[in-house]
Amino acid sequence: MSITATCNEIFDRSVADYHKYDNVDSPCVNPYEDGSFEAILYAKNWVDAVQWHLEDIIRDPQIDPVEALELKRRIDRSNQVRTDMVEDIDTWFRNKYKDVEVSEDATINTESPAWALDRLSILALKIWHMREQAERTDADAEHIAKCRGKLDVLLEQRKDLSEAIDTLIEDIAAGRKYMKVYRQMKMYNDPSTNPVLYAKK
Repeated sequence: MSITATCNEIFDRSVADYHKYDNVDSPCVNPYEDGSFEAILYAKNWVDAVQWHLEDIIRDPQIDPVEALELKRRIDRSNQVRTDMVEDIDTWFRNKYKDVEVSEDATINTESPAWALDRLSILALKIWHMREQAERTDADAEHIAKCRGKLDVLLEQRKDLSEAIDTLIEDIAAGRKYMKVYRQMKMYNDPSTNPVLYAKK
């Protein structure tokens, strides 16, 4: 089984498990061995699922402004967690392929394996929710047809992205590509680099 086939299976399981509760405060009960690559992927997608639904909630036009502010800050914290998890996955790949002899003409990719897998995780959520829309019984035929069309595109996108990621990882394993782990420098989260925050000291 290819690495993306494994990832897609885990992401789909996480999305389905989340929707058993469909509650942003439900705890993540990870079915995979603690510390394993599979457990990291499952936890990553669970965080994505929670944030997806937080983004839905905050768009309620009737939301209380105080609640909206707290939700916005929760989303900000979640974004940082997601970023940290992606970097942890890239570190896993770096360790896995650290002894590969890199070709002299090897090139670097536009994005790392983990950031590509991040897109695959989000696609699993898009597919789940678009399928849900395509199967609604309370929507008109035009809505259903439109959502079925979009679902077909999302499924094709997942196939293409999966193939591209598998090729990238094969190239890294063979030394045709190399990767770096760039830590995301989110300046607005850092009280020493966000001028609004350090000006208040």
